[in-house]
Amino acid sequence: MATFHLTQGTFSYLPPLTDDEIRKQIEYALGNEWPISVEFSDDPHPRNVYWDMWGLPMFDMKDPAAIMYEVNKCREAYPNYYIRVNAYDRSRGRQTTALSFIVNRPTEDPGFAVIRQEASDRQIRYTLHSYATDKPSGQRYED
Repeated sequence: MATFHLTQGTFSYLPPLTDDEIRKQIEYALGNEWPISVEFSDDPHPRNVYWDMWGLPMFDMKDPAAIMYEVNKCREAYPNYYIRVNAYDRSRGRQTTALSFIVNRPTEDPGFAVIRQEASDRQIRYTLHSYATDKPSGQRYED
């Protein structure tokens, strides 16, 4: 069986980023004056855009080490969740995600099922089902 690897956000087709590589991306975002936030979720469905926020967005934080501290605290609290770092570009007067990448994932990505539905007039619809949601929230990645 092939190993599934969730692909969402920037760098998602690359191997997992090291802490040093994460820190460099945070430095890049801060150099562009993009505020950082950290989010986590146990439901990785691509349409689930409402991940839980780790604390508040760090609008005034300019120290990459302090942001890495928050990333690591989130990892400690949710070791088997997906965790991502977002950087917001507010230069156009609206909240726009300029950079988003995963910094933590469960030891095993559960994957998705593609469900095919045939309807009238030869219409075919496809739906994604995340295997992670077969268990209740909070119990999805427990051993």
